Amino acid sequence: MTNGTNLEAQLTGHAYDDLLNRCRVLAPLVTSVVFPCEATALAGAVEAAHAHLITPTLVGPRNKIQQVAQEAGLNISTFEIDDVPDAHTAAAKAVESVTAGPTEALMKGSLHTDELMAAVVAPGTGLRTSRRISHAFVMAVPNYPKPLIVTDAVVNIAPSLDDKRDICQNAIDLAHSLGEKVPKVAILSAVEDVTTRIPSTIDAAALCKMADRGQITGALLDGPLAMDNAISFDAAKTKGLVSAVAGDADILVVPNIEAGNILAKQFIFLANADAAGVVLGARVPVILTSRADSVRTRMASCGVALLLAHACRSASLVGACRTFSLDG
Repeated sequence: MTNGTNLEAQLTGHAYDDLLNRCRVLAPLVTSVVFPCEATALAGAVEAAHAHLITPTLVGPRNKIQQVAQEAGLNISTFEIDDVPDAHTAAAKAVESVTAGPTEALMKGSLHTDELMAAVVAPGTGLRTSRRISHAFVMAVPNYPKPLIVTDAVVNIAPSLDDKRDICQNAIDLAHSLGEKVPKVAILSAVEDVTTRIPSTIDAAALCKMADRGQITGALLDGPLAMDNAISFDAAKTKGLVSAVAGDADILVVPNIEAGNILAKQFIFLANADAAGVVLGARVPVILTSRADSVRTRMASCGVALLLAHACRSASLVGACRTFSLDG
C-alpha cells in the first residue's frame, strides 16, 4: 500500500498539481466503488480515500474484497462494504445508491466499462439526464503547457451533430470546474476547410455556428482544425490561420471514437501523457480508471470528479448543474 509520504512525493512537480491542490480544501466525494475485486482497482480507492478525495463505499462480494485487500496489504477496515454477489448486481446497486442518496459519484472497479455504463444508462433505473453522456480525458502531456481535455474517446462511437453539441458542452462545463473561465475548443478534422467530402468538417462548422447562436455556451470554438493547428502556434501561423483557438486549445473534440481512441493512446504511449478519465452528462460523475494508470492518474481522476461535483453545487456553474444533480 502507498503510504502518505510516498503518495505526496508522486503527486508533486506535475501538471496535475494545481488540480489536486484545489481539492485539498474540499470535502471528500461520497463515492460508490463498483466491484473492486482486483488489487489495483481496490488500491486506487484506498489511495484516493487516504488523499481525502473520496469517501468510498465498496460495492461487491465482501469475502472477495476482503481477500484481495489482505493479499495486497491494503487496510479497508474503516470502509463500508455493500455486499452483493457479482459485478452486474454491483453496478445496479451502485446506481441505485445515487437515487437513494447520499452517493455523489461512481468509481469503476475491476468490472468492464461496458457493464458499468449499461447500468448508468439503463432505461428507467439509470442516471441519464437530458444531456448526452460522454467521456473526457484530462490529459497531462509533458510538452504541452497546460492540461488538455480530449473528448470523446470512450463512449460515443459515431456521434451525430446533436451528440457533438452535448459532448462539447459537457467538456466546457468540465473545463469551467477545473478553473478555465473561457476554454478554447478545437473541433478536430483532417483539414481546415469545410468540404462535403469530409463530413466532420461540416459538423465542425455547424458547431461553431451553434456557439455563435448560444446553443453552446461558455467557450471559444473554432473548427474544423487539423491536430497540428489546434496545438501548435507555428503550424497555425504557417497555414495563415487567424484564430483565437489555434495553437492554444484547452479542449480537443474528435470526430468519432476511432479518432479519439487513437489520439488519446498516442498521447499516453508516445508522449508519456497521464490521462485522468471521467464520464460526463449523467446525474453524477463516473470515475473511470484502468489497471495501467499511475497513482497520480488515479488521484487526478478522482480529483476531476470532486471539482466537477463541487462546481455543480455552485450557482456559478449553471450548465453543469443542469447536467447532473447531486441531490437526486
